[in-house]
Amino acid sequence: MSPAPMRPEGEAPDFWTPLRTATRSRIGLGRAGDALPTAQVLALRSAHAVARDAVHLPWGADAIERGLRDLGLEVLRVASQAPDRATYLRRPDLGRRPADLSAVPEAGGAGPDVGIVLADGLSAKAHDDHAVPMVAALLDRFRRAELRVAPVVLAEQARVGIGDHIGERLGVRTLIVLVGERPGLSVADSLGAYLTHEPRAGRRDSERNCVSNIHPPDGLGYDRAADVLLGLVRGARELGASGVALKDRSPAGGEIGP
Repeated sequence: MSPAPMRPEGEAPDFWTPLRTATRSRIGLGRAGDALPTAQVLALRSAHAVARDAVHLPWGADAIERGLRDLGLEVLRVASQAPDRATYLRRPDLGRRPADLSAVPEAGGAGPDVGIVLADGLSAKAHDDHAVPMVAALLDRFRRAELRVAPVVLAEQARVGIGDHIGERLGVRTLIVLVGERPGLSVADSLGAYLTHEPRAGRRDSERNCVSNIHPPDGLGYDRAADVLLGLVRGARELGASGVALKDRSPAGGEIGP
């Protein structure tokens, strides 16, 4: 019986190959002596660099605004109280508060049904890659559901909480904040959506619903995310609340509600 063929040093066994299709995690990396193979070390350093860039580089707000206007939307701009990226990263509280809301019209009475805020968050790449098509999917659902949509607001150096101030000023009944999620070593462009019913300053995180991991083709797709968010909007309007009281009951595309 002939011996089994020798594998090159550091090469992972073949049985890892099908398992890699089920996860973005780094598995079966192999080894070279007591360390990782050189190729895996370089791949790890590259992923770390991409994640750092996602956090520190500015988003393409002008390109995003053009894309949103092409959808027929009015676009407004605001900034948080964090004057620069370094301060934003050190002071999360400043990212939750607007510096000036004079660009946002104040509702004189009942405002639009739904508002959308794009907060750059911790991943500029998430918005650059996914913001416009995600908003397009939402807009399609909201228009078909005959829900009135407020002007879209781009918020710079911003975290989710800034949406409470914006939504309250717009007078919207329900607010969706699309935010760049914290990047990892497997995904650096993931978008999160946070829904708050009757937004106002002082809302707690427990009063929000989150749809995360939006980054097709490997993460949640735009259409599925938009369907879930539309269901949550409808459920929040029926229940009169969002957050822990509002459950997503549509794992296979069913209705969402209390």
